[in-house]
Amino acid sequence: MEQATDVSTTNCLLDALPEAERLRLESAFEIVPLDRREELLAGGVPTRHVYFPAHGFCSLVSVLRDGRMVEVATIGREGAIGTNAATDGRHASTLVVVQAPMTICYRMPMTRFHEEVRTSRAFADLVARYNDALVGTIVQSATCNAVHGVEKRLARWLLMAHDRVAHDRFLLTQESVAMMLGVTRPTVTVVARGLQADGIITYHRGRLLIHDRPALERAACECYGVMTTALRAVADVTCLPNDPQPPE
Repeated sequence: MEQATDVSTTNCLLDALPEAERLRLESAFEIVPLDRREELLAGGVPTRHVYFPAHGFCSLVSVLRDGRMVEVATIGREGAIGTNAATDGRHASTLVVVQAPMTICYRMPMTRFHEEVRTSRAFADLVARYNDALVGTIVQSATCNAVHGVEKRLARWLLMAHDRVAHDRFLLTQESVAMMLGVTRPTVTVVARGLQADGIITYHRGRLLIHDRPALERAACECYGVMTTALRAVADVTCLPNDPQPPE
């Protein structure tokens, strides 16, 4: 770990703060790498840090008693991890798992986070707006899982992953996608083959390549645009697409 020396990098929330605030917060952050499948928060476990990713992304996951998991939100450089838990109490209510590794993530101790929320109006307002937007995306995700088919949901998930990794090619296992969408691996196989047959993606041995982003947007449900627009509204500085196209 190393002490952060410049937080005006690629986290949208931090970049949206006034320059004086960003400079003042430098001492509050450590730069830490995060590995794929690393668990940052877990239900019932005390929350010790808040994380601000500079790239990559994590999944906010709801875990059932039988061990099944369903993703309820995707969090990358447009947001932060642990702000709700740190604001509302000292325990996370859900699991947060790293999906795409990060060489740079800004980590703030929870005690310092509480102090900044109490003393900095700019920081507190930004966190509050982000928490509201995150709750909105969780609600939209629940709606999406209830009413939209697997192909549309997979397309939506791939778009959100693509936005956050900023690369057309990334690692993605069927097991991971099945868990995130709450479906079986054979279902993911069938749906992925359909997208591949249409020339939208190539998927082989856990490696995915997006060939046709506009076609993937057309294949997705309206929830992608709703979620992205809600997150973009949090700050003037953003790293998500400006105008996600609605499905036809």
